[in-house]
Amino acid sequence: MGRALRKQVPRSSLKKWAPPPGRRDPVDQINQSHEGREDWLVPVRVGRMVESPYGFLRGTAIVMAEDFAALPATGITPVICGDAHVGNFGFYGSPERELVLDLNDFDEAHPGSWEWDLRRLTASVWVAGRQNGLPEGHCKKATTACVAAYRDQVRHLAEQPLLSRSFERLDLDRLRSVTSDSSLAKAIKRAARQAKTKTSDRAIPRFTEQHRGSRRIVEEQPLITRLSEGDYERLAVALDDYLATLAPHWGRVLGGYTLLDMAHKVVGVGSVGLRAYVALCEGSNPDDVLFLQLKQARRSVIAPFVHGDSALHDHQGQRVVEYQQALQTVSDPLLGWTTVDGRQFYVRQFRNMKGSVAL
Repeated sequence: MGRALRKQVPRSSLKKWAPPPGRRDPVDQINQSHEGREDWLVPVRVGRMVESPYGFLRGTAIVMAEDFAALPATGITPVICGDAHVGNFGFYGSPERELVLDLNDFDEAHPGSWEWDLRRLTASVWVAGRQNGLPEGHCKKATTACVAAYRDQVRHLAEQPLLSRSFERLDLDRLRSVTSDSSLAKAIKRAARQAKTKTSDRAIPRFTEQHRGSRRIVEEQPLITRLSEGDYERLAVALDDYLATLAPHWGRVLGGYTLLDMAHKVVGVGSVGLRAYVALCEGSNPDDVLFLQLKQARRSVIAPFVHGDSALHDHQGQRVVEYQQALQTVSDPLLGWTTVDGRQFYVRQFRNMKGSVAL
């Protein structure tokens, strides 16, 4: 099958791209992606995008999706990340509280051509290299190594039993064992050490304060802002609804926590302007704290190029959760979804040992 597809779509055709006639202005596409966002946060998003070429790449998944849709592809359409730039790979905590390395952003996850993920990944490697001042030859070498590693891993997985593929994961020990470059090994060690500090209990001094005998989230305008009483009440109801989307045993665990406070918190680059909230919860004692994040989910930017204008998924938060679980070997057990005022959200742990090696 692979060789037959190679005749239809030669590998050499996958490296070519030129702006097609009538290509939409990327600025118009970006403005389209701003529709439905919080108007007062759009300048923050644009500001983060114009900081660097890589920042621009992070915020333009919609542009690359339209470009990729017109390029040659084999027609093999698994679930893909949809935004697989190198910055969306990183550490996070497994349910056993071990660090694993994997994709960690799934807002655009959707069935689609596997080539789209690989193209976005390789483009991001080259752009990151340029941003770090590397010669073009070094950028090419890094990109070629990236493609070779992708190929080797796909070949390895193809030879494994179906169930074994689902247990394949890259934890910290394995990552160290396959890293021969000393400077990279030091960077991994440093990033892992920092990631292990990003837990809910460690966030208490940074994000909270005592107020009238209780703990609340510190406001840092415009990035962290308090909610109106009405918004707070609606979000509290939505969190109750979220519990029903969890596995029963995790729903029972979270049911023992008490909601202390919530706030609007800006995150990322591509997501800036979409509704995103953090919830501070307390368990069996004041030191038993949990931060949850509610993040608005919209239709994936690649969906229109797969099945047109009709939405395939009834709930976009559920889409994000289910495709994250499909793409990761191990996922946050507190992943779930909910709806607030007709807007769809997914919910996850906010401080879950997330970290990455500096680009």
